Amino acid sequence: MNILFIGGTGIISSACSALAVTRGMNVFHLNRGYSQSIRPTQGVTSITADIRNFEACKHTLEPYEFDVVIDFISFVPEHIEQNIALFQNKTKQYIFISSASIYQTPPQSLPVTENTVRENPIWEYSRNKIACEDVLLDAFYNHSFPAVIVRPSHTYDKTLLPIEGGYTVLHRITQNKPIVIHGDGSSLWTLTHARDFAKGLVGLFGNSKTLGEAFHITSDEWLTWNQIYEFIGNAVNKTPEVVYIPSTIIAEHNKEIGDSLLGDKTHSMIFDNSKIKAFVPDFTCTIPFAEGVHEIIDFYTKTPSFQQIDNSLDKLFDTLIRSYQNLLK
Repeated sequence: MNILFIGGTGIISSACSALAVTRGMNVFHLNRGYSQSIRPTQGVTSITADIRNFEACKHTLEPYEFDVVIDFISFVPEHIEQNIALFQNKTKQYIFISSASIYQTPPQSLPVTENTVRENPIWEYSRNKIACEDVLLDAFYNHSFPAVIVRPSHTYDKTLLPIEGGYTVLHRITQNKPIVIHGDGSSLWTLTHARDFAKGLVGLFGNSKTLGEAFHITSDEWLTWNQIYEFIGNAVNKTPEVVYIPSTIIAEHNKEIGDSLLGDKTHSMIFDNSKIKAFVPDFTCTIPFAEGVHEIIDFYTKTPSFQQIDNSLDKLFDTLIRSYQNLLK
């Protein structure tokens, strides 16, 4: 099969590309060629083009046809509309990578299934993904465009510590500085390693029964945020000093983090993966976060260029902690 990844160098797409190559697929990456050194994948054919430049991209893609196209970088309806025009009659299956944050927030019931209401009144990113899905499904039903929707949740690899603040928070832990956890840390969350996610996504390739369907692909491991930070501390032999702060107060100090919390991470979110397992019977997640976090720490230790402290974020945490503690006096 000829497989085209639009992007291909990101956390999820690089893991999926590597798995597709090992399964004997002909893998192509369509991107501008700027980020290939971060997560290089052997055995991939690169097509250099800017997906946002319609005419140039159309010309570059003219000689190609694909069995599967996977779109990792559409974030607003205009992106999807352009890609439909590019790939109509050029692929048998077009997989749009949406987001599990599109589901009802906060959820009225758990676990979430693919039929859960799509509604996120807080986070614009999620509302845009819903709008993208709507455009794609309209193209499927009215123009026979071979659309499939896949919704990852919080997915990570060795290069990403999957918490707000990333390496900056890890550095605070190693320096015995207090860290912030939203709420009381007891809400349930789902973290999925990119290599586990890849088994579900690649398993869908070439299956015509997936057309018009939506799937979320996540781990079945449910963790509290307290457990997540405990595992991080264990990996560096530290016990984090935690300050619990309500998400609403965090949002008052930083809108970007606040939207991500109130529109997603504040609420317990667990998923029923029955549908992806029915379509991909061998899909199973085998990398628990307690194991995956050691891979992250090892990578950071060996890669100084990733040991980047965001000084403004570091100061924000200090300000948050100081302000909230004064509020409680």
